[in-house]
Amino acid sequence: MILPIFFMLSFLLSSSSCNALDFCVADLKTPQGLAGYSCKKLELVTVDDFVFSGLHTGNTSNLIKAAVTPAFTAQFPGVNGLGISIARLDLAVGGVVPMHTHPGSSEIIVVIQGIIDAGFVSSANKVYFKTLKTGDIMVFPQGLLHFQINAGTTPALAYVSFSSPSPGIQILDFALFGNDLPSNIIEETTFLDGAQVKKLKGVLGGTG
Repeated sequence: MILPIFFMLSFLLSSSSCNALDFCVADLKTPQGLAGYSCKKLELVTVDDFVFSGLHTGNTSNLIKAAVTPAFTAQFPGVNGLGISIARLDLAVGGVVPMHTHPGSSEIIVVIQGIIDAGFVSSANKVYFKTLKTGDIMVFPQGLLHFQINAGTTPALAYVSFSSPSPGIQILDFALFGNDLPSNIIEETTFLDGAQVKKLKGVLGGTG
């Protein structure tokens, strides 16, 4: 009786190991769907698919004086399907990452250099805010509005990890004022006056 059971277990284990995938390196030549990219053929996978060397610098010469350098699936095919990714955050003095959400991911930030004010707003509109120093870590739950601001007098650096290889992002300011949504709709839904809406559209590139 023991011998047939042994052979059956051996068969099941060998079958599962043959069918299981250790990884699914993204084939960036295929369309990205809700489940990610299709898998690259195993014979085409190399060690370089699992290495990313693009997090060395960030250019903060922009409106918000901040740079987010991502290592998501599109830049780092090896994370496809693994439920993880990472990014580098550079904040010049006065730099800010405005209120934004990641629809597909929670986020953890670890401060490497400088001082960063960070926080998020819960669905009950309660604010969770903290001044983070070097070595501090904070988590931002999936889908909630959150922000980061350089609160010091020197540049700040942090690394940010996500619970998705493609977390997505929607920045509140650009969603409201960086597109062609009619100004009167924005005025009615935000209680801002026309002059404020026009000014913000001008700064953030919106029309209408």
